[in-house]
Amino acid sequence: MTRRHRLLAAAVAAPLIALSLATAAPVQAASSPDSRRVLPGTHPAWAQPSADQGPVQSAAPVSVRIYLAGRDQAGLEAFARAVSDPHSDQYRQYLTPEELKERFGTSPEQVAAVRGWLASTGLTVTGETEHYLVASGTAEQAQQAFGVQLHSFRRGAETYQAPDADASVPSDVAGAVLAVYGLNTAPHQVHHGGGEGRPGAAAGPARRDTLPGPASAFVNSGPFSDYYGSNPATGTPPAYGQVQPYALHGYDGAHLRSAYGAAATGLTGEGVTVAIIDAYDSPTLGDDVTTYAAAHGDAPYGKDQLLRYDPLMWTHTQAPSDADPTGCGAQGWYGEQTLDVEAVHAVAPSAAIRYVGATSCQDPDMIDALQRVVDAHLADIVSNSWGEAESDSDPALDPVYGQIFRSGAAQGIGFYFSSGDDGDDEAATGKKQTDMPASLDWATAVGGTSLGLDRDAAYSFETGWGTHKAALAADGQSWVNFPGPFTSGAGGGTSARVPQPAYQRKVVPTSLSGANGGRNRVVPDIAAVADPNTGFLVGQTQTFPDGTVRYSEYRIGGTSLAAPVIAGLQALAQQAAGCALGFANPAIYDRFGSSSYHDVTDHPFGPDVELAEVRVDFVNGVNAADGTATSIRSLGKDSSLHAVPGYDDVTGVGTPTADYLTSYADDHRARPRQH
Repeated sequence: MTRRHRLLAAAVAAPLIALSLATAAPVQAASSPDSRRVLPGTHPAWAQPSADQGPVQSAAPVSVRIYLAGRDQAGLEAFARAVSDPHSDQYRQYLTPEELKERFGTSPEQVAAVRGWLASTGLTVTGETEHYLVASGTAEQAQQAFGVQLHSFRRGAETYQAPDADASVPSDVAGAVLAVYGLNTAPHQVHHGGGEGRPGAAAGPARRDTLPGPASAFVNSGPFSDYYGSNPATGTPPAYGQVQPYALHGYDGAHLRSAYGAAATGLTGEGVTVAIIDAYDSPTLGDDVTTYAAAHGDAPYGKDQLLRYDPLMWTHTQAPSDADPTGCGAQGWYGEQTLDVEAVHAVAPSAAIRYVGATSCQDPDMIDALQRVVDAHLADIVSNSWGEAESDSDPALDPVYGQIFRSGAAQGIGFYFSSGDDGDDEAATGKKQTDMPASLDWATAVGGTSLGLDRDAAYSFETGWGTHKAALAADGQSWVNFPGPFTSGAGGGTSARVPQPAYQRKVVPTSLSGANGGRNRVVPDIAAVADPNTGFLVGQTQTFPDGTVRYSEYRIGGTSLAAPVIAGLQALAQQAAGCALGFANPAIYDRFGSSSYHDVTDHPFGPDVELAEVRVDFVNGVNAADGTATSIRSLGKDSSLHAVPGYDDVTGVGTPTADYLTSYADDHRARPRQH
């Protein structure tokens, strides 16, 4: 489709903006000209002596971002905690963006001090925003500035530059510097989710400043069940003692609103704004979401209900390749964006949506998009269906993400992140770990379930989303190596580097928080449907093998679905509350053990009842020209993670009910804990 709907307005980003000139306290003075403060996480774990290829050339070019700390980080942390705590007298007494900048933003004195220090080392400031400076120069100059030696290190088949130890900054500018990014040149890019069966990016080059057209098509094959168990796969071998049903055709908004109690409350998200952050921006989004809403009985979009905020240019749009592993594959992000918008609108049809596209999937570009939401307070609820394994993420950026999230919390903005689609990550990375930024203590991590509704679309059951897959044998008489290997599941587990936050202490079992020694953050916090076999129908313009480009629908899942579903439900809860929910984790855990949640387990019908679905797929992903493949997908088998009674590392505190949504109507002030 080429017609552009006027109701889907687009907004274009402004160029880098100048620093605010608010009055500030002076920068901390140095106690000694040789004293320095270390910036933790700047020496990557993979840069080991065994991988050291020697020093980089002193004249090698270096470009870094120096993120600015602003005034009174400790004060910002304390304020954000107070306004997020239902038992604090300051609960929900948020700041405006202007008040936040005046109280905690970067001062002119801090900027001048950092500029002077950089100039003294020979580095040149080549870019500036109110949150960071970009400095360029040589390796020799960077080494002097940050007190390290830059070496080349092997990482897999590639070689990258990295410091030989943690970088540091002089004490006289330490109070102004939050973090430095760029000394380590390994690519750090986040990935969208979506679960098995999602169309990916097409191979081949694309201009770095132009978005490619619609992605290659993906189509589900039938037979389908209309609701869980409605259509037994007669003629296929039994599993777990009986013939299992075909996978679902796919849920829509009416199903999700029924499952999680929204339909019973009458809440629609009126007066609430949700932001969605992904990389790039689908060129067909406007027509796609409008067509989808009409096809599924969702409310039509009102004037300016969906606005899109894009940067001035796109980068890394090509698909990743051996020649250029930094490619993000822009086409693969189109389906993610479309899913996020359609899911939020389906659950909260009256909520305003603000889509913020990042220049690329590189960490700094995603950070810029997050920061844009906070600076302009574009929304109170921010859905993020992206992340990366903790060991692949850059710990040097943890303070930057944390600063954004705390600044958002101070204004009443909450950030929701999908917990990942690879379970404990061991199968995907060789190591049990969690995902970032979902594991940070100021983010709400959203896990996933497999959802079953009855013939009336009423809630029947949920299990933790975790799938084992076994193919149908060639003779059709058995399932090969049943139940088969783990293929996908909700991300969860215990972070290796984030300490346990206070809101988890009375809820999360010590067997989980202490899994890595000490007491650490466990994810997820809350959950919703994610299993692509019990997933959501998404409508998107796709490119078919015959060259036609047209709208079609397919079933999708992953915690990329769960995150916007929870964001939509939070919009309903905020409507009930009549004010912004802000950073929601303290309130989410405050309701643990109450009727606010479905307590999801892997065996909702008892320990002896196993659940599964039979799925038929087109071999070529589009049609039956090359035949079909039949497999059986077991439910509730998420690698080493388990959904059990109470808090667990697949679904957190559980999934929301109607009582969860309406409980916020009486939650303006402190209320008794329900532990």
